[in-house]
Amino acid sequence: MDNFSIHLEPVRAILYQIGAFLPRLLIAVVVVIAGWLLAKVARFAVVKAMRAINFPVLTERSGLDGFLRQGGMTGDTTTIFGVLVYWLVILAALLIAFNGLGLTYITDLLGRVVWFVPNVFVALLVLAFGAYFARFIGDTVTTYCRNVKMQDALLLGKLAQYAVMAFVILIALDQIRVGGDIIRESFLILLGGVVFAIALAFGLGGKDWAAERIEEWWPRRGRSLKEREDSDRLP
Repeated sequence: MDNFSIHLEPVRAILYQIGAFLPRLLIAVVVVIAGWLLAKVARFAVVKAMRAINFPVLTERSGLDGFLRQGGMTGDTTTIFGVLVYWLVILAALLIAFNGLGLTYITDLLGRVVWFVPNVFVALLVLAFGAYFARFIGDTVTTYCRNVKMQDALLLGKLAQYAVMAFVILIALDQIRVGGDIIRESFLILLGGVVFAIALAFGLGGKDWAAERIEEWWPRRGRSLKEREDSDRLP
């Protein structure tokens, strides 16, 4: 009888562990289901609120929605924000569930993902407002150049827009910790190379072209005294 009890002891331990684990598993399942329902409600509320404040109008004018449509996406930027909130709530529910089950490795991994999603959210906000501001600056420069009768007004406006947009993208990438110093240094090197190439082109072979552009953009109102004297000497 004692030998039989000894053989049953491991079975009792296993059954005890299963009995202690089942309530925690049940609670974890309930937490995941509740998180899934809450995630759907949160996504609907966020999308509804952003459409109520006309946020899609801003993303449409900034060009982000058009960029997403060109990439084959059926939704707009507001839909992406809703999806991000949805998965943020889902991941938070999974984090609570796995933490209750004692799975620390999975909990640490999900914790990093959960902290990364808000950075993506902020980066998208930076892109949305930054793209709108970049287009506003480009339109302002184009309008000003046309009002002062400058040639290539559209080109100058596009250059101003792309310059602002480059800084916006750099800020967004820094927000999601992509590239870091490598992206910043590469951008500065590229910017310096472009400026040096333009200066070298003007210095070597583009002096006449640069003089023509300056004359077109900022025409002189009157000739200099020397030019007048030269013209008076002519027969």
